[in-house]
Amino acid sequence: MISLPSPNFNARPSVPDMVVLHYTGMETAKAALDRLCDPAAQVSAHYVVDEDGTVYHLVDEERRAWHAGVSVWKGARDINGVSIGIELVNPGHEFGYRDFPQSQIDAVIGLLDGIRGRWDIPDHRILGHSDVAPARKEDPGERFPWQALAEAGHGLWVDPPLPPEGVMGPALDIGDSGPGVFALQGALGKLGYDLLPGGPYDAETKAIVTAFQRHWVQTRIDGKADALTRVRLMALLRHITLLEA
Repeated sequence: MISLPSPNFNARPSVPDMVVLHYTGMETAKAALDRLCDPAAQVSAHYVVDEDGTVYHLVDEERRAWHAGVSVWKGARDINGVSIGIELVNPGHEFGYRDFPQSQIDAVIGLLDGIRGRWDIPDHRILGHSDVAPARKEDPGERFPWQALAEAGHGLWVDPPLPPEGVMGPALDIGDSGPGVFALQGALGKLGYDLLPGGPYDAETKAIVTAFQRHWVQTRIDGKADALTRVRLMALLRHITLLEA
């Protein structure tokens, strides 16, 4: 681990109980590190993980790094105050989004081993930037191997069987309304997204469904709540309920 202190931090209001994963979204690792350490930029993260597995330590975990911006999860709006931010070097969707090398993922797993040994961070609070800011962010994106991370002991992944064809009905999309949309919005809000049930399937709902798919239904990133999306969502809620029991 390489120490590369950033001046961009302040005091935490409480101990961290969440990890937020990002991609850097810049053309090079150097450009990202320079920005995260630039006082004029007013952004930072606790760690940056390069594609070769090198880990840079920018902000102490006891401090509040500035990585999440305007973000919400389960009603909490100061995500920076309760989270540890990890940036993965990747050019992102703007500059040629690509797979995350195994060396990089192995380093993230090792980093999480240490972080979770120091802090009480449940699996269901290991999230992507797009989860906490779905209207603004896409990272770490649909190429990030959330399933492999969960299999290594960090985060959640469920793979429930689909019901018989036709039981779930058609995919929900923009303009739809009724009990199915109400139930979908309520379930997404219960999981943690900033969404209240009521009203039609609108642009906000679609953005949140897309964020959910980037994390948990990576074969479909279109914002349409098909059967697989809805079954995964309900299975996640059941799984979290069992974990918290």
